[in-house]
Amino acid sequence: MKIAIIGSTGLVGREILKVLDEFQVNFDEIYFAASEKSVGKIIDFRNQQYSIKSIHEVLNLKPNISIFSAGSSVSLEYAPKFKNIGCYVVDNSSAWRMNEDIPLVVPEINFDIIRKDDYIIANPNCSTIQLVMVIYPIYHRYGLKRMVVSTYQAVTGTGKEAVEQLFGERSNDPNTKKVYPYPIDLNCIPQCDVFLENDYTKEEMKIINETRKILGNQHLKITSTAVRVPVIGGHSESVNLELEKSFSVADIKEILYQTPGVVVMDNPSEKEYPMPILAHKKNEVFVGRIRRDESIENGLNLWIVADNLRKGAATNAVQIAVRIQEKFF
Repeated sequence: MKIAIIGSTGLVGREILKVLDEFQVNFDEIYFAASEKSVGKIIDFRNQQYSIKSIHEVLNLKPNISIFSAGSSVSLEYAPKFKNIGCYVVDNSSAWRMNEDIPLVVPEINFDIIRKDDYIIANPNCSTIQLVMVIYPIYHRYGLKRMVVSTYQAVTGTGKEAVEQLFGERSNDPNTKKVYPYPIDLNCIPQCDVFLENDYTKEEMKIINETRKILGNQHLKITSTAVRVPVIGGHSESVNLELEKSFSVADIKEILYQTPGVVVMDNPSEKEYPMPILAHKKNEVFVGRIRRDESIENGLNLWIVADNLRKGAATNAVQIAVRIQEKFF
């Protein structure tokens, strides 16, 4: 079993290494690839040192499973090449997500759609993953007429330079490089990614389109607003559902208590609810503020939080890779 990590020096790449170690994933060999400027540098993993290789070198070593976290352009060019040598590719970018022939997978929900000859598997967007982890069991039980999603997304979702901008602004560093069009410290920016012709951002449309694909319902009514906030630990989402069937809040909570990978944190009288600071470095999705929307029939409000670098990216990708290893090798 030979595993490759493509894009091993970025924020997500480093989290993948931590998750591989935490999950005690077994392999015979592991390879690390990154951009040309990182080739030859050393990565410490499980008390061993590994030299970072170019993606060409790793391709020639013919790994069995590779996890890509190097951006869409790299994935579009190299994922088919890895597929051609019989290597399964778990891709973290948006390159393949909406391709009809590529599975878009959250393991707890739809891993079974992966067939043996599906050599490219798309990891959903971070905001989508934590959303569907919570709403899927509710949707499956009660049906869903409409959903409104408002996200509060950490700067880590943009990358290392965004984190540096936040801390540079906090320290009044005059040399701080600007990744966002406005200051992010002490601010909220209602723009995640670029605007499209319909005045939604690319991030907002990812949430809408990917959720429909994962749930298998292209006609599901969803609207979304994505906001960047000065937070490190993870993404938060305020979610409003209009269900097709009547429900009790107690039953909703019980369903979520029984959902693998979801942690219910809902005790308003004790001020217990999910927050990014609590989700940071954790692999689960947290849900709280579970309450009826009294303005509509069968309305439900939820507050969902997860570490976007973990379950929103690295953890989900590693879970897919482990299940592929178990199922096909």
